[in-house]
Amino acid sequence: TVGTTSSLAMDPVRAIGEICRAEGLWLHVDGAMAGTAALCPEYRHFLDGLELADSYCFNPHKWMFTNFDCNAFFVADRAALINTFSILPEYLRNQATASGAVIDYRDWHVQLGRRFRALKLWFVIRHYGVEGLQHHVREHVRISQAFAAWVETSNDFELMAPNPLNLVCFRHVAGDDFNEALMDRLNADGHIYLTHTKLNGRFTLRLSIGQTHTEMRHVEKAWQLIQETAVQMIR
Repeated sequence: TVGTTSSLAMDPVRAIGEICRAEGLWLHVDGAMAGTAALCPEYRHFLDGLELADSYCFNPHKWMFTNFDCNAFFVADRAALINTFSILPEYLRNQATASGAVIDYRDWHVQLGRRFRALKLWFVIRHYGVEGLQHHVREHVRISQAFAAWVETSNDFELMAPNPLNLVCFRHVAGDDFNEALMDRLNADGHIYLTHTKLNGRFTLRLSIGQTHTEMRHVEKAWQLIQETAVQMIR
């Protein structure tokens, strides 16, 4: 996984890929949200060794400003995939497929048909362009790293995981029950919305920055609200 859902942890793709090649194992790399960062050259090192993978996917609906659902899937040997899923009852036989004139995606996945998801992604790419998409990714990383720095310098909060991209995992030092209550109160207020995970058995707050129009001022306000709410709860 290049960016786990829980904490955005990065697995060593090359090291795992070399083991899989040696043992004859299929390696699938899941880029999920973090895969979008590869739009920027400075973040492509997270995908070092991807050429050793048999398949790879990431979700443009998570951080590439595309409406749900949209998954970009790549496979090194499409024949292996097709041979796994292929069914050909008589009523599906047709000249275009048999001649190879078209790629019949019914054999690329479990379901027989699929919706036309590519068009909305095409419009996003056409609207923003490569430089526009890169700008938003870089800005989100910059903002999240600023938030992580605020947490690090706080006496009341602590970082729970590295912050390589746009997800910050943090918590108040007061303990699990306090952090859960803090999250519930913040979410009930309606101004910000945090999710949680458990890292090393400890209740952890998650702040993910990926909305198209998020700016530094929004996250500054969120940090202020988090701190003020925590103080109110301790009194």
